[in-house]
Amino acid sequence: MVTTFKLCSEQLSSQDHYDYGMRAVRSVINAAGILKMNPENANNTEDQLLLRALRDVNVPKFLKDDLPLFENIIKDLFPGTNKPEIDLGALMVQMKKVSIEKNLQPTQAFLDKIIQLYDTIIVRHGLMLVGPTGGGKTSNYKVLAGAMSNLKGTAEF
Repeated sequence: MVTTFKLCSEQLSSQDHYDYGMRAVRSVINAAGILKMNPENANNTEDQLLLRALRDVNVPKFLKDDLPLFENIIKDLFPGTNKPEIDLGALMVQMKKVSIEKNLQPTQAFLDKIIQLYDTIIVRHGLMLVGPTGGGKTSNYKVLAGAMSNLKGTAEF
């Protein structure tokens, strides 16, 4: 994890919102701990859980030009470690349903951004959605809020 952050700080573009210090390390450790406690991840190795935590915490904040560089760093540091499959089950069903109710197309790219927001909410106390006008920020959080509200009272929510 430390090597990942060191290489990211050297190879990725310099952005004010990129953080590779102790706060970032703590966020990844928290995310990995949450993943490890989840019974659905019992069959995953610690490398897979750490890999997923690194992605969940960092990918949402990286610019699109830095994503391929980050993926290459991950591939170099975790050779042979397969990316664990994420089963969001009921949440994914509800995200698609709420998207259609709001006259939005539940494309994979849109759903991926909602999943990134969900993952960020799990490990952060506060967050800020930034991006260009018309980029989908409002639709993103409203669909997630609607999906989670529909799941209120179920085991996970």
